[in-house]
Amino acid sequence: MGRNLTMMTDLYQLTMMNGYYLDGTYKNEAIFDMFFRYKEKLNYTIFAGLEQVIEYINNLHFSAEDIEYLRSQKIFDEGFLNYLKDFKFTGDIYSVREGEVVFAHEPIMIVKAPLIEAQLIETALLNIVCHQTLIATKAARIVNAAGEKSVVEFGLRRAQGPDAGNYGSRASIIGGCKGTSNVLAGQLFDIAIKGTHAHSWVMSYRTELEAFEHFAKIYPDNCLLLIDTYNTLESGLPNAIKVFKDLRAKGHKPVGVRLDSGDLAYLSKKVRKALDAEGFEDTIIFASGDIDENIITSLKLQGAKIDVYGVGTKLITSEDVPSLGGVYKLSRIEVDGKAYDRMKVSSSLEKRTNPGFKKICRLYNTQNGMAMGDLIALREETLSVPLTMTHEHDRLKKTTFEKYEARELHVKVFEKGNQVYTSPSLVEIRDYAQNEMDKFWCEYKRMVNPHIYKVDISDRLYALKQEFLSGVKSNELQ
Repeated sequence: MGRNLTMMTDLYQLTMMNGYYLDGTYKNEAIFDMFFRYKEKLNYTIFAGLEQVIEYINNLHFSAEDIEYLRSQKIFDEGFLNYLKDFKFTGDIYSVREGEVVFAHEPIMIVKAPLIEAQLIETALLNIVCHQTLIATKAARIVNAAGEKSVVEFGLRRAQGPDAGNYGSRASIIGGCKGTSNVLAGQLFDIAIKGTHAHSWVMSYRTELEAFEHFAKIYPDNCLLLIDTYNTLESGLPNAIKVFKDLRAKGHKPVGVRLDSGDLAYLSKKVRKALDAEGFEDTIIFASGDIDENIITSLKLQGAKIDVYGVGTKLITSEDVPSLGGVYKLSRIEVDGKAYDRMKVSSSLEKRTNPGFKKICRLYNTQNGMAMGDLIALREETLSVPLTMTHEHDRLKKTTFEKYEARELHVKVFEKGNQVYTSPSLVEIRDYAQNEMDKFWCEYKRMVNPHIYKVDISDRLYALKQEFLSGVKSNELQ
């Protein structure tokens, strides 16, 4: 049984629910889309958080204490509060899989439920999905920059609260990290936990050598020493080599050294040369200290000899892009058995929404399996062969695919309130994410001036939007 987060919502969700109940519209079926808007540094994202959404929906209920608290606010009808006693989710939820590569404006999650139920869950779904997706994406960018080198998440102490730390650790694994320093996350999500000692260990002994010797004695087969406490090259490195020689003489194999400060490119090359000269070619150099994908790229260009990167603050806080910009918008409402498509009409192109009940189709090259483009279409549409995709805002830009394989990205997660989808393990999600990332050309994933991946809407969806924009269709219920 997971946590009951039912009350983790904005007040206006509850005031609207109260209103829907009082005017009798609360049973009308509604369709809401969750998506995010374009940001320059988010040319692609890795979807994460679905498992926690499932847990949230399965535990959705108002306790007696919850209802009494709402009653104390003196703004809710008593009949509505009585209705909440038996509240549960009874609708359908469609979602892309965790680890899916997704793009701006794509409906990554679709909720089809009675209006009052779909309205309540907006805040929690955005909170859960946007945070984990943001961290998984940041991790993917860092891992992509690291290439064949491993990345470990070290961010718990810098995370913005316990949940951000724990679920950020989970999301970092989906993004490709090999482990975390976060022991609770390791316990909760079966993640490999990593870590050895801090500078305080070295400083608590009379000498650096004594500190290293004691650590090696306790952990002879897991000895990775932090060598930058006093002087990396003049003190830390020679002392580490002395201890490593002693371990080797006793039949143990030292793991390596860690650098946490200074010129990491210069130091790592000096350290690698010294370790190799003493016959420790198999030991690793672990580097940490305000690292992100940009620093990793720079270090690699400088020929740094780093085997594993420990990434903390800039990963767990997604420092350069602190919010995903997720939204949750009504796209259809049913009244008296008749369905009405809904569209937010705005003078801002970015804020116009896509009406109707939709799906995402990803097109793959039949010869090499690489992703070619995504089409957002109405759910009842069948794709044609060949298929011409047209840019929504520049109709002269067209691409025709003569042959392709199409895959619908949504899976059904809840049906009539019952869970019908089982989440894979975290390792399986990470592997799925990497497998899907490999189907996108590197031009789409590069950090500077990436090629823009094609995400278009179908001609039928485009025509439906134009009917709203021209006034042929109205958002007035008729």
